[in-house]
Amino acid sequence: SQLRGFSVEIFNSILIMSLMPLLTKQNVDIYSFYINSTVTSRYATTVITSRVANTLNESQEIQFEVKIPKNAFISKFRMTIEGKTYDGVVKEKEEAQQQYNQAVSRGQSAGLVKSVGRTLEDFKTSVTVAAFSKVTFELTYEELLKRRLGKYELLINAQPMQPVADFKMDVHIQEKPGISFLEVKGDLSTGDLTNAIKITRADKDAWVTFYPTRDQQTTCRSCGENGLNGDLLITYDVERQNPQGEVVVSNGYFVHYFAPSDVSRIPKNVVFIIDRSGSMHGKKIDQTRLALLRILSDLDEDDHFGLITFDSEVSLWKRELLKATETNLENAKSFVKEIRDRGATDINAAVLQGVDMISRHPREGTASILILLTDGDPTSGETNKDKIMANVKEAIGTKFPLYCLGFGYDVNFDFLTKMSLENGGVARRIYEDSDADLQLQGFYDEVAVPLLSDIQLKYPGGTNLTKTSFSLYFNGSEIVVSGQITDNSVESFTTEVIAVSVRSSLVFSLASMPLCFDVTVPHKLRLFQDSASEFSVNGESMTGQSGFHNIAFHYKTNHHLTISTTSIRYHDGQNHVEFLWGQEPTQHKTEDVSLILRSDELDVTMGNIRVVILLHKKNRDVFLWPAVQQQPKDVKLSGILGKNADISYEEIPGLQTPTLKLKDKEVKTSLVMVKDYRFASAPAVGCWLVPFQAVVQRELSDFTVTEL
Repeated sequence: SQLRGFSVEIFNSILIMSLMPLLTKQNVDIYSFYINSTVTSRYATTVITSRVANTLNESQEIQFEVKIPKNAFISKFRMTIEGKTYDGVVKEKEEAQQQYNQAVSRGQSAGLVKSVGRTLEDFKTSVTVAAFSKVTFELTYEELLKRRLGKYELLINAQPMQPVADFKMDVHIQEKPGISFLEVKGDLSTGDLTNAIKITRADKDAWVTFYPTRDQQTTCRSCGENGLNGDLLITYDVERQNPQGEVVVSNGYFVHYFAPSDVSRIPKNVVFIIDRSGSMHGKKIDQTRLALLRILSDLDEDDHFGLITFDSEVSLWKRELLKATETNLENAKSFVKEIRDRGATDINAAVLQGVDMISRHPREGTASILILLTDGDPTSGETNKDKIMANVKEAIGTKFPLYCLGFGYDVNFDFLTKMSLENGGVARRIYEDSDADLQLQGFYDEVAVPLLSDIQLKYPGGTNLTKTSFSLYFNGSEIVVSGQITDNSVESFTTEVIAVSVRSSLVFSLASMPLCFDVTVPHKLRLFQDSASEFSVNGESMTGQSGFHNIAFHYKTNHHLTISTTSIRYHDGQNHVEFLWGQEPTQHKTEDVSLILRSDELDVTMGNIRVVILLHKKNRDVFLWPAVQQQPKDVKLSGILGKNADISYEEIPGLQTPTLKLKDKEVKTSLVMVKDYRFASAPAVGCWLVPFQAVVQRELSDFTVTEL
């Protein structure tokens, strides 16, 4: 059977595929299913690779279905069939919808990305595969992890639809400030699957592997005859020793993460605007009452609060904000218990009344918040949504944020999202489930402790900036700003944050760069070494070439691996294995050593140390570069690329030539842009160029070897 009329196009939320439709049959073997997720500076890139074989003696349609986080976006999708690769193309959502409709009307197979719950969306597609042939699906999605309640969450779903002989999930988290804590939860971390999870920690890195056996994939609590079906939830946070935050610079762009914690809380003024219309009948209004009772109990005594209920009419519990005293809170709880559903929905009048309540009673040194909870469209009073948004924006005037909570699946969530974003807040969907009251309280917990107000972030030397003004910063959250460094001039780029705390105005400033040094070539160099485990990596550099032309691994007395830009050879005294760069992905494993060859990447594990060798192709220049991916926390790798260059420094201000204080010595330096070859994309990063001896405190001859 031949594949005809095939094209793949990925759109904002839709994937179009032109194929001749065939019925789905059995006898499909998913013989390999890999999930590889890398998190660098809170940015996660996840690659799902599924290799499937048609074991029938006739062609059949094979499906590929995975679930991805709602906040993620698909950056790449490709299929490889009989050695030919078909790549996706990203297009605008409107054009995608039109082409999807056309594909369906022609009777062609089509794929969709659609919501399947609170946290995930479903990606589903299919392709016709010839008899006894194979197909490889590869989906890449990316997301910026958002900090909530003091932690980041990386959610990975695994549901291959059948037990898989070769199932692997690898997660590598790399955070420059260091990882303060890490926890693994979810359906896939319970019961029999606990033994399939391995966690390795280092100061700035963490690795989580999940390698369940075929039996474990069918006997665990969330498994069945169709194999795994559940989530792995990895939560972590980073060290925050620098109150100014962290700036990451790459390829002339920057990202600033700002999340101070050593600041006193600001008393808040909070007004709850509660929809009591007829559509809130039953469980919705019951859960709203329960959540409000809990939230009222969590108010601090120096907070002030107000309650507004609305249907076609607007009712105020009290006309002014009241202090959260024990008596006032008990009276408020009595009022909440009597809220009953009735009537239509006048969102416009209710929100404007809430704005007026806060505006009429300003209190210096406090933070004001409006929280709207509704389940429907405006059906009373002003019903034009654009007019409502204009009225609310004019009334608030950037003075405080509006948060919108949409109850249920049928709520007009786009309207609530736009209205909240226009007024410095966010919208959150509250799902109509048994825990809706906990969802409401969980949202309130995120905004319960304001620490800073009127935050202005300034970036001299920066341009094309994202949002830089924020009305409030809450404990446990994080402000993220990105932009471009003007003319790639790292020297002129600085960071300044101006904000108001409970006591006074605060100014945070930040400027830091990594160190780099030059090494003369050609040389044979000791790159990494751990004497305790008898592990070492050597590299040979060539004149006029970047990186390394040859790299050699040695482990204990009998394991030896040599890598050139064309081939890979491994022997252990008994067995000899040889790979070629560019061949089909393959692997070789023994009790102590694992070699996994992928496209332009060799993944090497010897003992408990894992190093990935990247094959870089730069014009006609082809070279190798090693990147340590995993090492035990108690192992400090020495060598010219080891940890001996991980030192602190101080910038000495006021000098004509940039000067650093390194280990009590003043060292002249200059800012340069270099390529970071530890990543396949080789991003350009700014660094202080210093003499080799100033950083390492040793001579280059101490790192040279006579033989690789």
